[in-house]
Amino acid sequence: MRVVIAEDNVLLSAGLELILAAKDIGVAEVVTDGPGLVAAVERHAPDAVIADVRLPPSFRDEGVRAALAVRRARPGLPVLVLSQYVERVYARELLADSAGGVGYLLKDRVSRVSLFVEDLRRVAAGGTVMDPEVVGQLMAGASGRGLASLTGREREVLSLMAQGLDNGAIGRRLVVTDNAVHKHVGNIFAKLGLPVADGGHRRVLAVLAYLGA
Repeated sequence: MRVVIAEDNVLLSAGLELILAAKDIGVAEVVTDGPGLVAAVERHAPDAVIADVRLPPSFRDEGVRAALAVRRARPGLPVLVLSQYVERVYARELLADSAGGVGYLLKDRVSRVSLFVEDLRRVAAGGTVMDPEVVGQLMAGASGRGLASLTGREREVLSLMAQGLDNGAIGRRLVVTDNAVHKHVGNIFAKLGLPVADGGHRRVLAVLAYLGA
């Protein structure tokens, strides 16, 4: 696997290169701004992109806007946003793309290298990875759009779904049976007015697209 990194912090980008190299993941190029990301993707056609949200010159949203631009140019290109900030609008736009292969992690909450690499591989394979804090902020912003009817347990299940967990993983996390999780998932979709769809990341995208509507 080869990736392009968009990160203006030299120490962090160098650290990412070392971490990925140790896991047999090549870094095709490191760039420090949005236009550089777009150009690097054109040059290298990477398997995935790792991008910060805020890049020069204004340090607002250049990185995530560039990530969305390369996704539009190359539909389905896996993008993992790695940032200190939760930008709700752009997070929802990424998640609303039914092609999958998206992730949003917060730098300060990445506690283990092995888990980060696992998350990157999951995104590169077409899955969805979301930091629980990102999920929480998206759900908080969606109050009044059907969530009020969910029970506490259904909210827990929805949050874990949004992090990319399948029914089996949710059951293990909550220490409940697969049948119980299946029932909760069915109730969630029914209460939110969403069709039940097969496939872990498709369920996540459907739910979060609805929450961001």
